[in-house]
Amino acid sequence: MLSRSLFAGAALAFAVAACQPAAEAPAMPAALSEQDMATIRGMLESYGTTVTAKDWATYIGYYADDAVRMPPNEPMYQGKDAILAYAEALPAVTNLTLTTQLIDGQGNLAYARGSYSFDVGPAEGELMNMVGKWHAIYERQADGSWLCVSDIWNTDAPVPAM
Repeated sequence: MLSRSLFAGAALAFAVAACQPAAEAPAMPAALSEQDMATIRGMLESYGTTVTAKDWATYIGYYADDAVRMPPNEPMYQGKDAILAYAEALPAVTNLTLTTQLIDGQGNLAYARGSYSFDVGPAEGELMNMVGKWHAIYERQADGSWLCVSDIWNTDAPVPAM
């Protein structure tokens, strides 16, 4: 008798639970606004100018304090100090062209990807042309600005034969 009562009680509990309205799914974060995308695009467009001019004060201002930069064939550089030291050690970069193919995101996160081309080398001597692609992740800051939190780029050149 007791087991029949337990079964009836459980069945009633399931029936009552099934009649409850379903919990609403959490709202999706808002898509990026046109202004957000324009801000990020502006940062990307001026990025090339800062690198070729070796304007490292402006360059490092695009990055969050704990940002990560991942150049090809090198270790990861984490934090503004490491990213700045990496940039300051670069040889001369000229003819830098960045092409942005996509900017998208939701809420406080955005991502962008594209391609690049630049010449690099000593001030006097033969320059090497580098062609490749890049991907960056941006985070909206408390003041509404956007900063890069992750930046990766790599070359399209084949790996040298071993």
